[in-house]
Amino acid sequence: MKQKISEIEVNATDTTRSKGDDKARVYVASQWLLMWWRFRKHKLAMIGGIITLLMYFIAIFVEFFAPFPPDLTNTQGTYAPPQALVLFDEHGFNPHVLGYTVEIDPVALRRTFVVDPEVTVPVRLFTKGYSYRILGIFESDIHLIGPENPEDFMYLFGADRLGRDVFSRLLHGTRISLSIGLVGVAISLILGIILGGISGYYGGVIDNVIQRLTEFIRSIPTIPLWLGLVAALPTEWGPLQIYFAITIILSFIGWTGLARVVRGRFLTLREEDFVMAARLDGASQKKIMFQHMLPAFYSHIIASVSLAIPGMILAETSLSFLGLGLRPPIVSWGVLLQEAQNIRVVATAPWLMIPALAVVIAVLSLNFLGDGLRDAADPYA
Repeated sequence: MKQKISEIEVNATDTTRSKGDDKARVYVASQWLLMWWRFRKHKLAMIGGIITLLMYFIAIFVEFFAPFPPDLTNTQGTYAPPQALVLFDEHGFNPHVLGYTVEIDPVALRRTFVVDPEVTVPVRLFTKGYSYRILGIFESDIHLIGPENPEDFMYLFGADRLGRDVFSRLLHGTRISLSIGLVGVAISLILGIILGGISGYYGGVIDNVIQRLTEFIRSIPTIPLWLGLVAALPTEWGPLQIYFAITIILSFIGWTGLARVVRGRFLTLREEDFVMAARLDGASQKKIMFQHMLPAFYSHIIASVSLAIPGMILAETSLSFLGLGLRPPIVSWGVLLQEAQNIRVVATAPWLMIPALAVVIAVLSLNFLGDGLRDAADPYA
């Protein structure tokens, strides 16, 4: 009996110690560690973060994942429907897609594609295809998936009006659409922190001027402002120049929200004791703003940035869809959706709307990620 009582006492002591250790870990943990502990409890945010990282990973190594170049045409595959990927047949594991037989519809007098089980296109993993450079440095011709014969075509997501593979073009569009969000938000972040910090720290006339400018930009209807700025771009500019111009335009419009947040935080923090101590210690105003005050709300900035990226992606997609943003031969999700502007085309080739699904997935993933970061930004709540 005494032995059992002693065992219970030992277990109770271990439990008390473990709880005490957990509390001690919380008390001594850094702000970033506390954020991570709380963030990983948000299941949707974790899923959104994984999907977001996967999409950016694909964007970086898109040539490896895409079986064909984005501009490779095939006159025999105009508006070819998606082909199902078959993994097994009577011989076991044998990945392939079924070929087509082209027939003429006697009523509509147009070509139709009929699946022909006798015609198969073998598909292989880590197969050879078109040559490319990994990160622009190392040359390779290995692709994750593709036809065994590089001369063959396969359309996992169908083909467009020029017989180009929608799947490959969708992957290549991922790089442009996601990178324009990152670059645009980075520029907006710099402008928002600098202007918002100056406005909140100095106040007075400087604050009034910056806030009136912010209110003026926010009062202009967004779509007409975009249309006017984009229409001012010279038509002779190349695709790369247009890409950077669109990014800068979106950034100059999108900095106002973050500037308001930074200004409010600076107004709150400038009277805190640690700021007064830094002033009495002889620290410069620049050092007080960016080395003492700004790190106090890094977590809020991260959450704001993660929620701003979807807005940038939607803005680029909308402008490109209307034909006023990025233009061919640049491939983005908005440019791909230009193919789906015609109702008749959508009725005959609904797979051209697949890029819209990619936009929805990216925006939802980033929003879930941003919600999780926002909730984790205050780990003591």
